[in-house]
Amino acid sequence: MFSMTFTARPGDIDELGHVNNTVWVRWVQEIATAHWRAVANPAHVDAFVWVVTRHEIDYRGNAGEGAVVRGETHIPGVPKGARFDRCVDFFDSESGRLLVEVRSTWAMLDRASGRLVRIRPDVAAPFVASG
Repeated sequence: MFSMTFTARPGDIDELGHVNNTVWVRWVQEIATAHWRAVANPAHVDAFVWVVTRHEIDYRGNAGEGAVVRGETHIPGVPKGARFDRCVDFFDSESGRLLVEVRSTWAMLDRASGRLVRIRPDVAAPFVASG
């Protein structure tokens, strides 16, 4: 598992006074990217890039301006070809209440060619072990 903290800024808030749906997706991108950079072999970071092919999001609560949210991410299983799933849960840092659950599918591309590549065991190992 890998975690990060996010603070809801004024520009993150929608007309209902809550963190906008697009912000939750941006935070998924930020935590996934930070996890990749923190855990992956630097040679893999240089050679590969990730793209999202699917997001599934369940909203369980809301966060308003100034709220501090803890995101936790992990990889729940092994890769399937060029893809694997990533789970991200967002919690209210004060109460610990689950706010948003995300399951995304990510695909790995060769950075130079832009083509899908099979995720090798050595690339996946740090993430599967940390999940």
